[in-house]
Order: sequence, then structure tokens, then C-alpha cells
Amino acid sequence: MSKYYFICGEASGDLHASKLIDHLSALDDSSVFRGFGGDKMEEKGMQIIKHYKDLSFMGFYEVAKNIRTIIKNFSIVKKDILQFSPDVLVLVDYPGFNMRMAKFAKQNHIKVVYYITPQVWAWKKNRVHSLKKYVDLLIPILPFEPSFFSKNGLESVFYGHPLMDELKNKKQPRLDFEKKVIALLPGSRKQEISKILPVMMELVPMFDDYQFVIAGAPSISQEFYRSLTNDSKIPISKNKTYEVLSSAKAALVASGTATLEAAILNVPQVVCYKTSWFSFVLGKLLVKVKYISLVNLIAHKEIVRELIQSDLNVKLLADQLNFILKKENEKSILKQYSDVIEKLGDNNSCKKVAQAIFDIV
Repeated sequence: MSKYYFICGEASGDLHASKLIDHLSALDDSSVFRGFGGDKMEEKGMQIIKHYKDLSFMGFYEVAKNIRTIIKNFSIVKKDILQFSPDVLVLVDYPGFNMRMAKFAKQNHIKVVYYITPQVWAWKKNRVHSLKKYVDLLIPILPFEPSFFSKNGLESVFYGHPLMDELKNKKQPRLDFEKKVIALLPGSRKQEISKILPVMMELVPMFDDYQFVIAGAPSISQEFYRSLTNDSKIPISKNKTYEVLSSAKAALVASGTATLEAAILNVPQVVCYKTSWFSFVLGKLLVKVKYISLVNLIAHKEIVRELIQSDLNVKLLADQLNFILKKENEKSILKQYSDVIEKLGDNNSCKKVAQAIFDIV
């Protein structure tokens, strides 16, 4: 019997980790899974100690405000890991928390796998030294990351992006609306949704020929969305992001994994980002990347327009939405998407990652 302890702190991590659990169970049906995660991991048989919705704090100010809760979570997970005594700790993204847990596990002679590695190429490059010291197996999911790690003396293995398992060559169900759909993906955390969704909503009366649909995050209540929309006519399709995107003519997307989801599903998009003033200013000082969307980062050029902070306003957002709705512009965007998708690997990455983790155990 093999014992696996997982720690992930957001919805996308829950999805990808659940696939790993599925494949690991197939390799050894006596395996036991425990840790911090979400509903999808629980459905695959993992015992949830803390749900990720109680862990997600976005931005420097928000983290500082909730520091007591974060410290308490560290105490809970450390005690639980020692009692469970796993064969391996699998860290999934969530670097602010998981980098500390890698050190703790190594100090207690527990093997460490880091899947969906910290974006040290963007900021906190000094974390490279900790990854080298405390992690036994490093598995990035972006195609340019292995080269970065190699240049910094770190071995890593790229098996492909897990979204390809979910989306490539798989027909998604479509939503049934009379009008063409514009998908709204305002993020997965309350802090970002409260900043981004109200701006998106101001476009609704300007595009009468289209049906706006909100792709609701699994951990966010219907009531919270309604408090920001002031319009009960806008459908909220909870936990059905792929169906919403597959039905859409265009999408307005908060930066993050959803930008890649839109690209793989061939939906022209405008990328939106807004946070507290303090977090934005501090981020500008610390984060050294040319783009914030994964699509543009992988392409090394601007394929999709990014509206950040003060640029995320009604006029610019309306202009860009009109731009991507034009057929000639849509054709150009989709052609450039295909180059990005090709770099993401095949649709068998999760199985390969699970095998690598199983081999370590």
C-alpha cells in the first residue's frame, strides 16, 4: 500500500490533481490519498483535511490580511503529514504555501514531488535554490520552463500540459441559447471577481445581439455573483467552464489557466486583470514578465489583448470585444492559437506524470 499526501490550493489544481489520483489508483488500487484539495479530488477517493476554498488568498494585501489563518493552516497540515506518514508529498502549484511544505517534508525524510511548478521565471527566482534542495521530482507544465530550470542547474521533466488531457480532441457539450454567446470568466477568487465582473457587466447593454453567460467558479456561490451583476437575466453556469467556452463566439477572461482553456477551445478572447492598488503596485515592482496571460507567454508575443488595472475599463473592453468579434480578426487569432497548442504536448500527460510519481514511491 502506497500513501500519497497532496496539497493544492485552487480549483485548477483540484482538477489536475484529481486526474493524477485516478491514474495512481489504477497503478495500485490499494493506494491511500489524503491532504488539502477540493471536491474533484474527494470524488476520486482522497480524504480532504482542508478544502482549497478556505486557502485561496490572492494578492499581497489579501495574504497579509489573512496571515493568522495561513499560519494556522501550516500548523494543521504539518501535524497531519507527520501522523499520516506518507511515502510521498505531491505539491500542486500554490507556491507561497507549498514551498514551505517542501522544506518541511524534506526535513522529515519524506519524498517530494512538485507538479505545476512555481513560476520562478516571473518572480522570486531565488526559489530555484530551494527547489533544488527540497524537491525530488520537478514537473513543470509550461513548455518553456524546462529550459529555464536547466539554465539554473535544475533537472525537470515536461510531460505536457494537463489541459490537453481535458480538451484536445474531445467534443464538449454546448449550451442552448438563441443568441450568440459571450463567455464571462472573471476568475476563481472573490477578490478578483469583485474587481473584474462589474466592469464586464457594463458591456451587457452595449451588445444586445449577444447572450452574456458567466462561467461560475465551483467554490463561489450564486448569491455572490448576483450581488455583482444586479441582473438576474444573466445566466450563471456554475462549474461548466468548458461548456460555456465551447458555446461562445468570444470570451472575456481573467488572467490565469482560463486563458489557455479559451485558446485550446478556439475562442477569441480579451484578457482582464484588476486587483487592489497596493497589490498591483507591489506586483509591478516584483514581477518581471512582458505578458500576464499564458497564451502570450508561450507564444512570446501578444496574440490576445491584455487589459490590466486602469486599462480594464468599459471603453477599452468594448473596443477589444468588437475587435475580436470581427471575422477577419477571429481567423488571425485562431491561426496563432494553433502554434501555442502545438507546444503544449499530447493528451496523455497526466498518465505519464502519475507513472513518474508512482516510480518514485
